Amino acid sequence: MTENKVCIKSLTMPKLEEFLVSMGEPKYRAKQIFKWLSQNAKSFDEMSDISKKLREKLNEACYINDVKIVSKQVSKLDGTIKYLFELQDGNCIETVLMQYEHGNSICISTQAGCKMGCAFCASFDKGRTRNLTPAEIYDQILSAQYDSGRKVSNIVLMGTGEPLDNYDNVIDFLRIISDENGVNIGMRHISLSTCGIVPKIYELAKLKLQLTLSISLHCPINEIRSTIMPINKSYNVETLIKACKDYFKTTGRRISFEYAMIDGKTDSKECADKLIEFFKGFPAHMNLIPLNHVEGSPLEPTPMKKIKQFQNYLIKNGINTTIRRSLGGDISASCGQLRKKYIEGESR
Repeated sequence: MTENKVCIKSLTMPKLEEFLVSMGEPKYRAKQIFKWLSQNAKSFDEMSDISKKLREKLNEACYINDVKIVSKQVSKLDGTIKYLFELQDGNCIETVLMQYEHGNSICISTQAGCKMGCAFCASFDKGRTRNLTPAEIYDQILSAQYDSGRKVSNIVLMGTGEPLDNYDNVIDFLRIISDENGVNIGMRHISLSTCGIVPKIYELAKLKLQLTLSISLHCPINEIRSTIMPINKSYNVETLIKACKDYFKTTGRRISFEYAMIDGKTDSKECADKLIEFFKGFPAHMNLIPLNHVEGSPLEPTPMKKIKQFQNYLIKNGINTTIRRSLGGDISASCGQLRKKYIEGESR
């Protein structure tokens, strides 16, 4: 039973030190425990370099969170692995491990479900159930590494959920994963994606983290963006772009903009001209994403020929632009699809 126990894997190093001192233990024990947790230890009994008495105290006061693999799809095309993990309360989340020449990148979830309602995303279909704890975010990386045998070098917070809607837990996770006593993945190797919760962008800027902020922009025209991204009704394009430029002034970190190419909606010359108006002279990176079709959605992907024309037009006008490479094309590629299929299968 974990009720009334501390989730020790959710504690940052300073919080773990503070917790151990409150138990009457020396602060240095935190480094030993933190290292064991980063090595995917499943029980305190595995922690052979701490005393039996302390292990007993930890067993009484704490628990070690874990996730269970309920589905695993491996792409025959490029080795991409898509996991469906079950949490201890029965909720499920998705994680994708991708192979690149520069190393292994992992796309992780920050919420079970999502309430943002973006029209092109399968995650919203079942709504947001709850926020993930720092440990549940962390465990996606530990479990994927352990199962696949691949060491993760880059992290993308772009799976199910809106990271800035789970702000405090996400920040603690970032502190844990980048700590030199554990997995030690530097902030420069981490990207955080948001649909545009403006107040939280300003809050994040104050921390001056060295991560890459990715904005799910997808359309620069308010009338269109509001139909595919309800968040735009709260924070319109102009408000979001101002927040991004203020973020850059504060942090000095270039921002990446995610842009879904949706046939007849986001791929017009008017959209391209608006992007040029907003970003010419600003050190932004525009990442064009060929839309993954979601079952039941009326939205269709822009043909690749037109995507390349859109890209060339932006580049010609001074906007750094790339087209995202599509991985895992032979498995459930869209964010939320695997979870959606699993939930629907259970309900039948």
